[in-house]
Amino acid sequence: MDAAKPPGIVVHQYAGLPHGEAFEHWRDRALGPCGLEIGPSQGDSIDCRLQVSVVDNITLALPEGASAQYSRTQSGLADGSDDLVLIAAHAGLVNVRQNGHAVELAPAQMVLADMSITGSVGHTEENRFTTIRMPRRALLDINPRAEEKLSQVLSDGAVAETIFRYHSLAAHHAPHLDAVGQRLTCLLYTSDAADD
Repeated sequence: MDAAKPPGIVVHQYAGLPHGEAFEHWRDRALGPCGLEIGPSQGDSIDCRLQVSVVDNITLALPEGASAQYSRTQSGLADGSDDLVLIAAHAGLVNVRQNGHAVELAPAQMVLADMSITGSVGHTEENRFTTIRMPRRALLDINPRAEEKLSQVLSDGAVAETIFRYHSLAAHHAPHLDAVGQRLTCLLYTSDAADD
């Protein structure tokens, strides 16, 4: 954890091979609570900086670095999570897999992924994305038809730009707000995500 970051914003950083005591410790801290596995997206080693911000019941992640692949594996499904994750491409071509089905996202494109099935997404220095993880029920309360958009490329450029900017604002500033401010931020955020 980065001591310069305030509570609610956590930064996990690792560079090295995907095994050994240091890797296991980092993986458990960074991804253990998320039910995800991590490996290299290219080459043999991981180079990853993962900033995670928690705002009420939404988790915002800003992954960066030269090589990391995040996977929801069959063993990870045992946690029972059915959260939904909005993955938004920022640069390059981001490959998202869900239950064996692949979607390639260009910049300003997004996909709504399901944590109750297997899947993966990775980044390099050229291929970058952000994620928003939200409880399924919270999104469906706002948009009952959101599940119809699962694993489909969402590409309204204006909506994508709004979500990118809001993601940055919420990830950096919302954790500093009181409980009411965080809840309002979440309601605005899930409403924007549901409208695409």
